[in-house]
Parts: sequence; C-alpha cells; structure tokens
Amino acid sequence: MWQQTLITLRARPRGFHLVTDELLAGLPEIKACRVGLLHLWLQHTSASLTINENADPAVRRDFERFFNRLIPQGTDDYEHNDEGLDDLPAHFKASVLGCQLSLPIQAGRLALGTWQGVYLGEHRDHGGARNVLATLHGEGE
Repeated sequence: MWQQTLITLRARPRGFHLVTDELLAGLPEIKACRVGLLHLWLQHTSASLTINENADPAVRRDFERFFNRLIPQGTDDYEHNDEGLDDLPAHFKASVLGCQLSLPIQAGRLALGTWQGVYLGEHRDHGGARNVLATLHGEGE
C-alpha cells in the first residue's frame, strides 16, 4: 500500500507544538496498516519537525528558549530580512532541526516510545497554517 496525503496544520504562535494527534486525524488509513513507514515532509523553510517529550509542556517552552539563545533574532549580522527580523533566524532553526521525519507503523499505530510525540517548531512570529505531505507505505492486516 502506498498513499500520499497533504495535511494542513492549523496556524500556531511561535514556539514548539505537539501535533501528533492532528497528524493522525488526517491519516485514518494508518489503522489498517500492520507494518510500514510514515514519511512526513513539512513544505516550509521557516518551521521544523522533530520528535521529543509528549507529556510535560515545559519541555516545549525550554526548546523555544534554547533555540532563541542559540539563534538570536534582531542582530545586525544577518543580511536576509525580507519578511522581518524573525525571517533568517527561522530559516536557521528549520535547517538545524529539519523538515522531515520517518516514523515506523506497527499494528495500526505509530510505533513511538511512551513519552514521544511529533513537534512542529514554528519559528516565525506569524507563520500561518503549515502543510505536511504525509506518505504512508506499508502492508495491511
């Protein structure tokens, strides 16, 4: 089985957001997949996808603080600022974290660890809705 679905994630404020449930809501076909892979491709250059802690929201807030210290905005060192002071720092953060994930499917579910979830890193002050191209490949029951 091969399937490809475009999922539009709702707009979120700057920061790190748990989007596992929103992605799964757009992919009910996973339930019929016994074993497989789900590839997620974020179609943006100023946001990112990563896997991390799914229980304590403090982790997501700490991620935002860490990346803002690592890649500050408002510095005179950046030439590219066509869309504002958050423009190039957003591109840097997206490149550091990446725009794609490959996740295993097992018995109709994502085979994530107990405390793992999919994060959207929204690196713009006003990024808007984000598109994820989800490609599912696997065998049914």
